[in-house]
Amino acid sequence: MKNILTIAGSDSSGGAGIQADLKTFAALGTYGMSVITAVTAQNTCGVSKVQNIDPEIVKAQIDAIFDDIRVDAIKIGMVSDIEIIKVIVERLRFYEPPIVVLDPVMISKSGYYLLAEDACDILIKELLPLATLVTPNLPEATAITGQNIYNKIDMVIAARKIAQLGVKNVLVKGGHLDNRADDLLYKDELEIWFEENHIETQNTHGTGCTLSSALAVFLAQGETMENAVRASKQYVTTGIRHGLPIGKGQGPLHHFVSLYAKAGYTVK
Repeated sequence: MKNILTIAGSDSSGGAGIQADLKTFAALGTYGMSVITAVTAQNTCGVSKVQNIDPEIVKAQIDAIFDDIRVDAIKIGMVSDIEIIKVIVERLRFYEPPIVVLDPVMISKSGYYLLAEDACDILIKELLPLATLVTPNLPEATAITGQNIYNKIDMVIAARKIAQLGVKNVLVKGGHLDNRADDLLYKDELEIWFEENHIETQNTHGTGCTLSSALAVFLAQGETMENAVRASKQYVTTGIRHGLPIGKGQGPLHHFVSLYAKAGYTVK
């Protein structure tokens, strides 16, 4: 069994962040571990408050894992504070994990800014180059490149710019495109498209967290980058199709839909 570590923030409603990551790791047959970078007060309607964890505690959590357990891959999500990013960068350089999937979480679906303005620069210059794969959505790709993205041509240009920052593999997620959910994998100067129709549902809370976590799993399990993206996208798409109508806002996708079906539970 592979051991996957998530370094991210906690979502009190359980749909995104650390909670979504651990659900994904479990659903895909791996052992999940966590380093919490922030505690958020949020629900399906949005984020109301964020409390960053002390950087020394973040460092201690990372060290506690690596001192005892083999880490086959790391998924990094919400890292909103400049000092926390510095600690993560230093520890990644020290431990040199084989796989790092970075989901550059910057803005929540409800519009709450999760990355401090002064931390954006260090994330781009110091953390991005350490990633095996980076998975920005269109607003995040815009924040990283300074370029507005309206269509698939813009996505290609943005992916090239991000790759020039020192990232080996870039997955630009197109879920914000009109009526489409096409993703672009840019690797070795190749453009590989994964096309999908937009699913009409409001239950999409945690999709980005889940996708990056699934990617960490499949890469740790030895899949090629292209196959890992394909399998991860299929897992997330299935979860969205069976999303859970929980709360008054954007409900979460269903992380365990396939396991529920195998166990004989009715899945709507």
